[in-house]
This record gives sequence, structure tokens and C-alpha cells, in this order.
Amino acid sequence: MYIGLDLGTSGLKGVLINDDQTVLAEASAPLTVTRPADGWSEQAPQDWITAAEHVMGKLAAYGLSGLRGIGLSGQMHGAVLLDASDAVLRPCILWNDTRAHGEAAMLDANPQFRAISGNVVFPGFTAPKLLWVAKHEPEIFAKTAKVLLPKDYLRLWLTGEYVSDMSDAAGTSWLDTGARDWSDVLLVASRMRRDQMPRLVEGSGVSGQLRPQLAARFGAGAGVIVAGGGGDNAASGIGVGVVKTGQAFVSLGTSGVLFAANDGYQPDAASAVHTFCHALPDTWHQMGVILAASDALNWFARLTGVQAKDLTADLGTLKAPGKTLFLPYLGGERTPLNDASIRGAFIGLEHATDRAAATRAVLEGVTFAIRDCRDALAATGTQIQSLLAVGGGSRSDYWLQAIATALDMPVKLPVSGDYGGAFGAARLGLMAATGAGAEIATPPQIAREIDPISAQTADFDATHARYREAASRISGLT
Repeated sequence: MYIGLDLGTSGLKGVLINDDQTVLAEASAPLTVTRPADGWSEQAPQDWITAAEHVMGKLAAYGLSGLRGIGLSGQMHGAVLLDASDAVLRPCILWNDTRAHGEAAMLDANPQFRAISGNVVFPGFTAPKLLWVAKHEPEIFAKTAKVLLPKDYLRLWLTGEYVSDMSDAAGTSWLDTGARDWSDVLLVASRMRRDQMPRLVEGSGVSGQLRPQLAARFGAGAGVIVAGGGGDNAASGIGVGVVKTGQAFVSLGTSGVLFAANDGYQPDAASAVHTFCHALPDTWHQMGVILAASDALNWFARLTGVQAKDLTADLGTLKAPGKTLFLPYLGGERTPLNDASIRGAFIGLEHATDRAAATRAVLEGVTFAIRDCRDALAATGTQIQSLLAVGGGSRSDYWLQAIATALDMPVKLPVSGDYGGAFGAARLGLMAATGAGAEIATPPQIAREIDPISAQTADFDATHARYREAASRISGLT
């Protein structure tokens, strides 16, 4: 048996699978985010441990005497600062925290960062956060002995080892993404040292073993392997079998991601496309990332006092976009704008704009942001031949029909079941424990395929052009 633990922003999920990759049990625990200032987003790492104890306890009820491996997946870019005794020095600064936009711009102005890391230095990445801490919390910076990413703090609890994997490390702005190693040049340029970094392994490699006291506590035997694991999107790529050039998935979670696998390393930092290591050796991936996908719909649901599922339940068949536009930049944007200050807007509101029309505009706004990501990936030479949909937003057929039409590409839906980060992490645990390779990362069975509505493609093209013009105007105001 194998466990996958996925540390998300809103909760921690665990799945238990067998050698045939059948899901035997699932468990989850909620998490909360604190926002002590505008643009800030933090969590207490101890809450992750509490959540992991709950999830592991629930999975242990199934019986873990046959447990052989554990894989980890998690939210990327977070900064967990530890002192020499492994005490947490401050709350973790999360991926969607934009306080370090000035420090990010300063690092990005150094051409070595894009050249070596293959990426823009975004405000949400880890390196600028440490510079922010150095400037605003110097006493904490001085005590920092180790910097860990969120899932790797769970690993420290599980194994006692300071380890990260290539895919997660690629989102720090400290990794030589082509060489798959920490860059001393980038570390020194951001006032860090290699000895403050965790050891690196591939996602399917061995990072350590489960501590004996935890094994005993949860009813597992000795020698349980803990895999390197992966950043949340790389692990999701393993979960849905997106591991080869031409394969892609769109994730409609808190954030939105268009993820495409690549057999080679082909960065284009100027496009604001993320080029990261995949969770398998000698593979990479590219992502267009937007900061608010289902988060935008949930925001609108709170504004209207109606649950998100009820907002989308009665939309009917896909309609051509109306006059109302929604720009989903609630907390800045990554691809393709790279603008931490930009904020969202409704444009073209009129008397005829009712709740359904505004809901459609929100879904369309996120859809057009995903199309921007597709266009940015295409500009780097990445072509998508097959597209899967995952995440909570994929439960809306209306939304998926809009995406299919805006991208002019069928969207495939897996059969019922969760093939996301937790399942991918469990697969990585299986690989590490058994020596299996990418051959086990097969795509799921497809339940159905949502085709574009060709009669509306021109309407979506024209509205996307209006959307881009509006985004340019809004960006110019910040």
C-alpha cells in the first residue's frame, strides 16, 4: 500500500492506494489562511502537522501494516523558516502573498535569474520573500538556518530529513532548472547559502524513511519509504498521466493552471510562462498560471450571498459572451502580465446585467485568462494535443464548454475519482518504494469529452480581444 499526502492551501488530503493503484481510502482536513495585511497570505506550519496527524489517523483505520511508501505533494513557493533547532521562526508566507513585489523586481532585474532559473522572479516565489524578511524582520533572517517549502516541512516531521524535489525547488528562483541543482550564483545574489537549502532528489526518488515512532503510531511496519514527491501541479501531472510532450491539463482550483509536459528544457522567461522540472527525471513542464480561478467564482458567491454551485447550476447551455466583462485579477496576476498590483474589475455593466449574466462573465473572465496562458505557451513553441480538466471548477459543464470553445479544443473529463495531487503523490510513493518508472503514470479512463461549439468560436475570439484590451487599460492604471 502507498499513501499520497497533498498539502493544499485550503486543506490537506490523503489517499491510500494498493499495488494496482486502486484507491482504498481517502481522508482530508481543512486549513485556513490568515491575511494580516493587504496582499499578505500566511499559514502556521503547525496546522499542517495537526492536519497530517488527522489524515494519517483516518487512513490508519484501514490498516497500514502493508504500507511501503509515502509520496508528498503541496502548494509551492511558501517560505518556512527554521532556526538551528528546527523551530519555526514565523508563519509561512504563502504562494499567493505579493508583499515581496519590490524584492522580486530587484532580483528579476539581475539577468542571471532568468538565464539560470528559466523563469521570471515572481513576487510569490520563495527567494524574494527571504529578501523581504531580511529587510523587515532582520532578527528572524539572522536566525534562519533552513528554508523549507510547505510539503517539505511535512517531510521533516515524517522523516527528520531536510529534502526537497526538483519540481518544487524550481519555484524558488534558486534552482538551475536545466541542471536540476541549486545555483550558488542565485543563492549568493539573494543573500542565501547552499547549507540553508534542503538536499534535492527526484520526485520518484527516495528522500528518507518514516520515523519509527510514527510508523508505530499509525500501525505501519519498518522501512516505509518517503518519496521526493512534487509541487502540487507536477504531482497532479503524475496523477493524470500528463508526462509526455503534447499532453496537458487545465486545473480549475483556487488558482488556475494550464500545465503542459515537455521532454526537454525550453524556457522563455519573458513570456511569464513557468518552466519547471517535472516530478520525473529528465522531464520538464511549462505552466501558465492565473492566481484566481475557482477563487474568483467563490469571491462572487460571497458577494452575492449565493453558494458557488448554485450560481452555476441554472446557467443552461453555453451562451455567446455578453457585453459584461470580468477581469479576474483579485490579487495580482502571473501569466502573462506578471503584475502584482493589478486588480480585477467588472466592465460593461448595464441594467440588463442580472446575476446569471454576471456569473457567466466571471466564468468567461477566468476562461479568457486560461486562453492567455495557452497563447503564452504557444509562443514558446509548446503545442497542446490533448487536454484534461481537473479541479473543483471542472464540475461545471458550462465552464468547461466555455474553455473548450475559447481554446477551440476538446476538453476530456476523467471518470469519477480524484486524480489530482494526492493520487499523483501516492504514485510517486509507489515508484520510490518499488523502483517503478513513468510507465505507471498512465492517463485515467475518460468519462466523456466536451467539444467546442464551433458556432460560438468567433464570438469568443472577439470577446477575448475586448478582454485583452480591457486588461491592458487596467494594467496601465496600476
